[in-house]
Amino acid sequence: MAQTIHPAAEAPAADSGTGLDINQIQAILPHRYPFLLIDRVVEITRKQRIVAIKNVSVNEPFFAGHFPGYPIVPGVLIVEAIAQAGGALLLTEVAGRDGKLMFFTGIERAKFRRPVVPGDQLRIEVQVLAWRSTAVRMSGKAYVGEKLACEAIVTCVLVDRPDPGDAATRSKAGAAGPA
Repeated sequence: MAQTIHPAAEAPAADSGTGLDINQIQAILPHRYPFLLIDRVVEITRKQRIVAIKNVSVNEPFFAGHFPGYPIVPGVLIVEAIAQAGGALLLTEVAGRDGKLMFFTGIERAKFRRPVVPGDQLRIEVQVLAWRSTAVRMSGKAYVGEKLACEAIVTCVLVDRPDPGDAATRSKAGAAGPA
């Protein structure tokens, strides 16, 4: 059974006791439309597991080009949704998270099992494999109904958010970007 989370002071408490609504997710993650890829968190077990939902709408901006006449969610965005769910889990434990970003450092064993299309609801389940103070390795699976759509292992690192005006700091972050 999921434990009630008590996010750091920057985010409001979860409305259901075990999940987060979109406003609470936005208080934790820096992502915004069109790149915020989770709509609700339905379950959290602190430092262990998170289950999030992404409702796939035909109005998603990527469907205009992927693919006209046969819209499917790009696989890389499903992996990104896995990382964002993991980020929501990790960042609930971080004091001062407004000054932090989570960057991808690796994606392993990504497999895409079925297309995800408008009208689908993705259930994203992420399990922590290893957790350190500034890094996490997680196994994620994305389902449509009971069917596995995608699975991957992602690793991410927590870094200080650079000053937006400091180009030198941004360039030191390297080619990797926020998860």
